[in-house]
Amino acid sequence: MDFLDRPLKLPLSNRTVPLKYALVHAAYWILITGFFLYEKRYLIYKASLSYFTVCVVMRVSLLIVIAYLNLHYFLPRYLLKKRYGRYFSLVLLSILGYLLAQSLFDYYLYGYVIGPMRNSDLWESLSYNFFSTLWYLGLMVALKLSIDWYEQQRILQKITVEKLQAEVNFLRSQVNPHFLFNILNNLYALTLKKSDLAPDVVLKLSEMMEYMLYDSDDVRVPLEKEIRYLQNYIELEKIRCGDHSDIALEINGKPNGQEIAPLLLLPLIENAFKHGIGRQAREAWLHGRINLDASAVELTVENNKPALQPPEAKGGIGLANLRKRLELLYPGRHTFQTEEKPDRYKVSLSILFS
Repeated sequence: MDFLDRPLKLPLSNRTVPLKYALVHAAYWILITGFFLYEKRYLIYKASLSYFTVCVVMRVSLLIVIAYLNLHYFLPRYLLKKRYGRYFSLVLLSILGYLLAQSLFDYYLYGYVIGPMRNSDLWESLSYNFFSTLWYLGLMVALKLSIDWYEQQRILQKITVEKLQAEVNFLRSQVNPHFLFNILNNLYALTLKKSDLAPDVVLKLSEMMEYMLYDSDDVRVPLEKEIRYLQNYIELEKIRCGDHSDIALEINGKPNGQEIAPLLLLPLIENAFKHGIGRQAREAWLHGRINLDASAVELTVENNKPALQPPEAKGGIGLANLRKRLELLYPGRHTFQTEEKPDRYKVSLSILFS
């Protein structure tokens, strides 16, 4: 728990408030007291310093009483429940009670009611004190509403972050089984053929599983590991497709300590294999290119399309999930474009790191 969020028990009450709440209110009343000292300093010359001090303490104490009576009783019971007539009536009565108490006290100390500066006219003094008290109460209500608004915004921000993380985790959990389903199908096909490549597939799959199980749960992973994961996936697909397909991944630049959300690049490659090479027996091709620099990573994947497009197969969650994750994780810091022609399909993804 943050130090400023520590609970503090209020005197003469069972309520507790955060320490920062108490500090803000204490600062407010210190400013109000300072204003009283400045405004009424002329009374030092008209009366003794001790009377002046007692006057200021009395007035500030009365203001504190009606201010918190307003905040903790009138406001929640009447104003927030839209009982406006009762609320404003009680506020007016509390101000009149304040004026009566401080006027009697002023008269007891000085023989007149303290008004603006050196003017001791009764009605002018009462009018001045009434509106100045209303002003102080308004400032206190504004302070409370501002603090409440700030706390609501902070809670909303916390809820938004937690919701974002929950959505990201859900979308990522959909990616993992989808990926495993495809790879295990590839391995199954190789074992049926009793291919000597099966052990290499198992080794690469083991490396990928290690990344997926231990690294992909992190919010960010080293870009180098994400690219290595992608290379392993392509190597596995090359083994499955054999020599009749042209599959290549070009990498320009080197990772330089950048981090990226895990499993963001795979859906582009996976989609190209699923809807391109995976549906053609001969002359299939897939060309990928990764451009790296200090501030961004860009992945472009282009593949040819089969002459006849069969009805959409079951699945198709990869790119849809990718779009959602990008909106959640890199709002305003990514571009995702698709380009479809009669004989080819192209996707481009660019992510800014900062």
